[in-house]
Amino acid sequence: MRNEKATLGRVNRHLFSPLTIRGVALQNRIVVSPMCQYSSVDGLADDWHLVHLGSRAVGGAGLIFVEATSVTAQGRITPSDMGIWNDEHIEPLKRIASFIDRVGAVAGIQLAHAGRKASCAVPWEGGRRLKIGEGGWPVIGPSPIPFREDDPESIPLDEVGIGEVIEAFVEAAERAIKAGFRVIEIHSAHGYLLHSFLSPLSNQRTDRYGGSLENRMRLLLEVATALRKLLPPEMPLFTRISATDWADGGWDLDQSIALARALKPIGVDLIDASSGALVPWAKIPVAPNFQLPFAAAIRGDTGILTAAVGMITEPRQADAIIRSGEADLVFLARQMLREPYWALNAAHALGQAAAWPVQYQRAAPAKG
Repeated sequence: MRNEKATLGRVNRHLFSPLTIRGVALQNRIVVSPMCQYSSVDGLADDWHLVHLGSRAVGGAGLIFVEATSVTAQGRITPSDMGIWNDEHIEPLKRIASFIDRVGAVAGIQLAHAGRKASCAVPWEGGRRLKIGEGGWPVIGPSPIPFREDDPESIPLDEVGIGEVIEAFVEAAERAIKAGFRVIEIHSAHGYLLHSFLSPLSNQRTDRYGGSLENRMRLLLEVATALRKLLPPEMPLFTRISATDWADGGWDLDQSIALARALKPIGVDLIDASSGALVPWAKIPVAPNFQLPFAAAIRGDTGILTAAVGMITEPRQADAIIRSGEADLVFLARQMLREPYWALNAAHALGQAAAWPVQYQRAAPAKG
């Protein structure tokens, strides 16, 4: 059955074929993945974010995601993370979303809470856990288990705190709608709060949010349910997951497939299938397309749309992923940092039409 579904998915599909999800039409299957810039003050987007994201929109990608945007101040990875926990954040984000829309791309935002991986220095300052006296703050999680052994223990959330987290995601989504974003993604990957509830390596609770798979999925399902009720029917809802922890006894592909089966009837439209980052000792076999089998398996077993991410760098590589039916979108991260106009160049390499901005058309490659 999995192969049959994949075969059906190959008909008339390629990297530059359009895709409509609910009421949102994407001009191609190329997505700028959420990439933290660690360049905000008090969570506010600024001109750096406008130019960074606007360049990729001008560069031809169909969907542009704003970086992991924290739903609470406590949920930031670093003090320099972008946020959407109060109304002051709306206006600068609105400017970015409006520009992305102006050039023909779709603006998306990833809503996140870092959980036990919060309160860290920015990567170029080492990324270590910040102490309270140096700008850090206490971190929360499902259980007291810290991310690194020498980090302070996480503060386990009680059910009141869990309810506050769900409400923070809802309020953040309300602000995202006001800011003009047309796609919302829930960040439940890479060891952050929602992922840490999913994995038995980080969740050792004994209440209804821990233990069984059903219980460990509960928080993410409640967040997704609350957001789907809030979002307009035409607005897509994605969820990024780590399809495996790459660690014995942790979250794995079978559990990810079960999660996708539970998320689909709630109204989640696409699973963005990443992996890892729950525990620092995981051994991850990084290589081109190393995460593609997760997207393919989830799509094949559940029928939900999926996105492939991870070491996708070449136009023909990305095109083959879409043509194979193994995923419906490709998310590019580091390659987009190297090459903001990757999508326009990929269209030329693949012999596909691309909508160059009128301001740049005199530099577009000759046809034929």
